[in-house]
Amino acid sequence: MNKVRIYRTRSCPYCRRAEILLKKRGVKTMQNIDVGVNKKLWSIMKKESRRDTVPQIFIGEVHVGGFDDLAALDKKGKLEALLNK
Repeated sequence: MNKVRIYRTRSCPYCRRAEILLKKRGVKTMQNIDVGVNKKLWSIMKKESRRDTVPQIFIGEVHVGGFDDLAALDKKGKLEALLNK
């Protein structure tokens, strides 16, 4: 299974929803990077994702996007394939 990395904040409901969806799809561990109060980590997230919102989700080396993007991938039936690539 591909490594999953999520840039998130503690109070973000979409971050939590992304985590729940990924667990439903069999992801047992993921790297959660809390960017909430860390300007350096937020800057790294922006540079890697070219977005300024959380969550930002990476599966392997692929930038999925935010929760809506993750849910759309799942709805199209493409999330599991990406996770198991």
